[in-house]
Amino acid sequence: MKAAHQAQDLGAIDSGMEALNKAWEAASQEIYNATQGAVAQPGADAGAGASAESGDGVSDVDYEEVSEDKK
Repeated sequence: MKAAHQAQDLGAIDSGMEALNKAWEAASQEIYNATQGAVAQPGADAGAGASAESGDGVSDVDYEEVSEDKK
């Protein structure tokens, strides 16, 4: 692609882009397929949502806003 761009060879650029798009499509399909296997099945963590902490390690906390006049 770099050489085709430097030579301003539009035909080579088009064929390179086509090959790049096919490779990206294949890679993204593999990524999608891999993530589908990692998705938790519904009901796998039944009852786990009752606490303040979710399954992703994030928890709700109390906080206090401090206004400029309190500083």
